[in-house]
Amino acid sequence: MIAEIGRFLAAIALVLSLVQLMAGWRAAMVPASGLAKVSARAAQAATAALAIAFGLLIYLFVVSDFSVAYVAGHSHVDKPLFYKIAAAWGGHEGSMLLWCTLMAAVGAGLAAYGPKGDPGLRLRAVAIQGGLQLLFLAFLVFTSNPFDRIAIADIPVQGADLNPILQDPALALHPPTLYLGYVGISAAYSLALAGLIEGRGGRLVAAAIRPWAIGAWTALTAGIALGAWWAYYELGWGGWWFWDPVENASFMPWLVSAALIHSAIATQRTGAFPGWTALLGLLAFSLSALGAFLVRSGVLTSVHAFALDPERGMWILAILAILAGGGLAVFGLRATKLGEGDGFEPTSREAFIGLNNLFLAVTAGIVLCGTIYPLFADALGWRSVSVGAPYFNQTATPMMAALLILLPFAPYLPWRSGGMKRAAFSWRPLVWAIPGTAAGLAVLLMGGSVLAIAGAVLGGWALAGAVTDLVESRILAQLPARISAYGRGLAHAGVGLIALGAAADSTGAPEVVRALAEGETMVIGTRTVALADLRRADGSNYLADQAQLVVTENGRRTGVLTPERRFYVAAEQNTREVDIQTTLSGDLYAVLGEPRQREDGSVAFEVRLSFNPMTWLLGFGALMIALGGLTALTGLAIGRRREAKT
Repeated sequence: MIAEIGRFLAAIALVLSLVQLMAGWRAAMVPASGLAKVSARAAQAATAALAIAFGLLIYLFVVSDFSVAYVAGHSHVDKPLFYKIAAAWGGHEGSMLLWCTLMAAVGAGLAAYGPKGDPGLRLRAVAIQGGLQLLFLAFLVFTSNPFDRIAIADIPVQGADLNPILQDPALALHPPTLYLGYVGISAAYSLALAGLIEGRGGRLVAAAIRPWAIGAWTALTAGIALGAWWAYYELGWGGWWFWDPVENASFMPWLVSAALIHSAIATQRTGAFPGWTALLGLLAFSLSALGAFLVRSGVLTSVHAFALDPERGMWILAILAILAGGGLAVFGLRATKLGEGDGFEPTSREAFIGLNNLFLAVTAGIVLCGTIYPLFADALGWRSVSVGAPYFNQTATPMMAALLILLPFAPYLPWRSGGMKRAAFSWRPLVWAIPGTAAGLAVLLMGGSVLAIAGAVLGGWALAGAVTDLVESRILAQLPARISAYGRGLAHAGVGLIALGAAADSTGAPEVVRALAEGETMVIGTRTVALADLRRADGSNYLADQAQLVVTENGRRTGVLTPERRFYVAAEQNTREVDIQTTLSGDLYAVLGEPRQREDGSVAFEVRLSFNPMTWLLGFGALMIALGGLTALTGLAIGRRREAKT
């Protein structure tokens, strides 16, 4: 009965989204019709229905109701409660229900917090959001319903279990956070399309888009960082970014959303780039939908992708065609209605924002081409190709380097009028160059490549510029402007830290692999690692061997690493659980491999060690970017509250 209620609620949300679309559209055309409240209430009711349905799905996992196909395929009676709950969004159907729930919540948010000064724009955006909900809910209800039953004769006794790689605490945070970013940017799409249809001025649309774009981009930042960290310690590869196609699927909307934020700031302030802001709003969510297609269509082979049949992929491809094709068609017809801002000098802040957006958009295009080209080559019967890290490093890296060079200057350039000469010949570039040079020398001494040294120099340069910006932002008189400037400085500092971390990490020493028996040691750098013990560490749904690796440096014990090799009985799958010793200098990364029988009859286990210098800078940089986004969002909220009071 619970599953049937869930199916009913999903169907009700589908109908309510249609009501939201039709009532909102009509209300935008005839404001006095009284349908505005109907549209808003429909959005709220759809959100409530989907939230309850999602709660019911979690309940079905908790009680192990294997008569529901999705539960039977992604849970097991012996699975810990935590993973039973997280499994609700660990597979395709459940994650699509989460996607639709968040999308409906965005629609309700637009109805409540959309642009108050222009009811027509708000109502049109709410209606468009209802249309987006309708598309994805139709996909959920008709092809990917998580409440579908299976035949009584096929009901398993214990369940098929969740993919062991997903049985990790990060499952509770990474997908919901990433989806909040993916779906949150749909508000920018709806507002941009509504502005084009209504023919509203660029400044009004940009002001409406800006907080949604910042919030979604912040969530995307956190989600991508969590995913990179998860892959780093879960997959046992010892790296944090692999240019995997599914990783790229989240990186592309992140890049375009970053460009959208900067463009919206310029449009709101001076009216510059109104068409660019609208276009980026459309592209950001279109790329999110493309990411959904890549992950769920079955066209990609990736540890992150869902293995689905091509028929469902065609559904998402059709949705993508409607979103991207329809949005771009409206943009082509209506972009001229947005108007143009005042002119600006080639060395003004607007010009630098334009360059920033160009570099970000080109980088997104490079990543897009590298991601989908193999798919087109395969579809057309061309020679099979694999686009990997060398392509992305050689093409995207110059764009990112140019961004880092420009990053410190923009906050010190005036709007409209030129000011690059004054900024370039001030004391600041000299101050910024000092930490950049120091970082480059440090990476040189660590044995880094020319590319790593250049990355360290640019990272130090950008970080110093951001710190200067943070310090000088204290003099701003208006509190909202000051808080927003702090957010900008924190985000820019995070970018510099990530560049420094990536440069340092690339200097890591080669890994050391050796078969160890109890009492034997191996050396990596200045550290000696001894296999002190090998013990059983079975869990509720897996069998495990756990190594006790004692780490000493200069004769002093510095810690114990406990990597494991696990076998999940229900899934019949082996996994490696790495252990990491993190210090200021970097991470000592340990992986326990297979046992080997020696000639003397003893058993040794393969142990792989690697040292990844300064890896913590990557996570700290991502945290700074996310904090910067939240801070900027806080500044906007305070400013709008003050405007409302006046």
